[in-house]
Amino acid sequence: MATKIGIEGETFLLNGVPTHAGCRFRGRSIEGLLFVSRMANAIVNDRNPGTIGVWEYADGPWSAERNTREFIAALPAYKRCGLDAVAVNLQGGSPQGYSWHQPWKLSGFAPDGAPYPDALDRLGQVVRAADALGMVVNLGLFYGAAARSLTGEAAVVRAATEACDWLAAGGFGNVLLEIGNEIDIPAFSHDIIKPERCGELIALAKARAPGIAVSTSFKGGVVPPDHLMAASDYILLHGNRVDHPDGIRAQVAATRASGAYRGQPIFFNEDDHYDCDAADNNFVAAVEGGAGWGFFDYRRIREGFVEGYQSLPVDWGINSERKRGFFRLLAEMTGGEAPA
Repeated sequence: MATKIGIEGETFLLNGVPTHAGCRFRGRSIEGLLFVSRMANAIVNDRNPGTIGVWEYADGPWSAERNTREFIAALPAYKRCGLDAVAVNLQGGSPQGYSWHQPWKLSGFAPDGAPYPDALDRLGQVVRAADALGMVVNLGLFYGAAARSLTGEAAVVRAATEACDWLAAGGFGNVLLEIGNEIDIPAFSHDIIKPERCGELIALAKARAPGIAVSTSFKGGVVPPDHLMAASDYILLHGNRVDHPDGIRAQVAATRASGAYRGQPIFFNEDDHYDCDAADNNFVAAVEGGAGWGFFDYRRIREGFVEGYQSLPVDWGINSERKRGFFRLLAEMTGGEAPA
């Protein structure tokens, strides 16, 4: 493998060198920060025959292989703009962005917790393609509504164990591991994933895949509880529900002020607030606080195909105003190549 993500204090390193070494934005160093885009559905397939037709392309049926292939083809463009990482989840994410009813079956795990071989194959393609470009994959294992398909705690443990064993066997150096996406939401039904016991899964992951940094994430605006902040190798925050940049500043400050915080790097791997052309926005506020930031874009009602990196089917290009706005600001920050 060509790319190794490392951590030294609050700094992310790629092959021993701080990310964005020497770069400054508005007088502040961005060295060691990680910038990410949420691409939760890059490797999913829908195993529900009653919903798979919803994701048809204009020129043909839904294809999990096409989805992953087109995502991989877009990675070099993201990298040129300065993107460090993509956030992918083995159970995907809501193709509607937010939805209380989720009848589709996007999980990469069978109900007994066994990973589907085709899901691991697509994940391997993504990890290796990112590795060749010097990029990182923040890999989530569990997603609230999808995790309900796992038949019990033993299935959850099996899913985590076999996924971590697969990572360890692959020798992947460019992966960060997120146990679950927003584990404090009611959609999670298994106690072992919820905040009170998620530390057990963090410990399992560290034991099964030594060398891979592990964390988990929470609802927008939430500061992680002390026991999980202490157990995590890096701190994941979410900016959803944080409607003003000062809220982002306060969230980062509260994280750093926690007695359990021990100097880990911090980044937001999900935020659906944009205003990237404004002088102040959530992205800028995170960076001012010494935290990386993650772009979360989904297609709103009646929007066209080019919108949204989480909405199936996905147009993985940088070809909507929201996407261009994020990547333009990212390029300005990092010295990358701004999209046309």
